[in-house]
Amino acid sequence: MDEEFHSLTDRLADEAGESAAFRRLLATDDDEELADVLVEAERPLWAREIAAFRLGCAGDRRAFEALVLLLNHRDPERCVCAAHALERLGDPRTPRAAAALATNTLRTAYALHPVRLLTALRAPESVPALMATLERLLAPEDPHWRVALACVEGLGQLADERARPLLEAALPHPRLGGAAREALSRLRRA
Repeated sequence: MDEEFHSLTDRLADEAGESAAFRRLLATDDDEELADVLVEAERPLWAREIAAFRLGCAGDRRAFEALVLLLNHRDPERCVCAAHALERLGDPRTPRAAAALATNTLRTAYALHPVRLLTALRAPESVPALMATLERLLAPEDPHWRVALACVEGLGQLADERARPLLEAALPHPRLGGAAREALSRLRRA
């Protein structure tokens, strides 16, 4: 497994108490056993996260719903692992789900990882969602400047000309100006 899997196991070891169930979920090669964890009642969150991550990284679409819920979790580390697995999953519903999370005004505090996932996916939904999110976060006093910065950086990576007016509007922003300049230079090179 990759670095994200090792990060996941290190993080969840304490939460799971190094239990036999924890070790079993890490070791099993049985996708049906992992899928059962996602639907069985009274399974702890750590068990569902391991099962969803492993299935998602293996391309098993049964993990999709659980991974989207984890992408919207208040714990940033859970969001990082979910985003990684969703990117590897390759489910065609992922861009739409990430866009819905990124643009949800009630969940802006948790939008950083959906924004980054949209950038990585380079889907048709990516640029419109990043633009919509950035547009409402451009006020200098907005507390979600990290999400706005991820939008600016993502729009620069995607180098879509539609983003030019918003990137220009971000230039005077004290925390976004440098990234906006870089993003605009990428548009010129594209």
